[in-house]
Amino acid sequence: MAAVRQADATWAGDLPTGKGTVTATSSGAFNALATTWASRIESADGRTSPEELLGAAHASCFSMAFGNELAKRGFPPERLAVSASVTLDMTDAGRRVISSALTVSGRVPGIDAATFAEIAEIAKNGCPISNALKGNVVLSVEPTLES
Repeated sequence: MAAVRQADATWAGDLPTGKGTVTATSSGAFNALATTWASRIESADGRTSPEELLGAAHASCFSMAFGNELAKRGFPPERLAVSASVTLDMTDAGRRVISSALTVSGRVPGIDAATFAEIAEIAKNGCPISNALKGNVVLSVEPTLES
């Protein structure tokens, strides 16, 4: 069965001086988060951006996928901490999201660093958000196994 989730956005004004909001409609997890063009290309100043929200989605998706892949192989994680840095840059085709760089550190009993890194790559390639980005955005993962 397909899962459908909805977010809604508003915008008023032109791009440089306008402002908007974004709301997690399905879950109600956040309501009317402020967005501006400046929050995308300059300082966030307490406002979010589509790139930050994409990073949140990618980090969350990857953490679930990695935890699942580790557990399937007999290494259930005690803790995974994931960050996704999404880069918006000017290209010949205009502004584009060009990369999503994942970093993950984890406490996983009984695993070695090489296996941890190998499974991180598998999770990066299998996570649904990675698959949505694949072919359009450079994806990377930098794993660190905590002792």
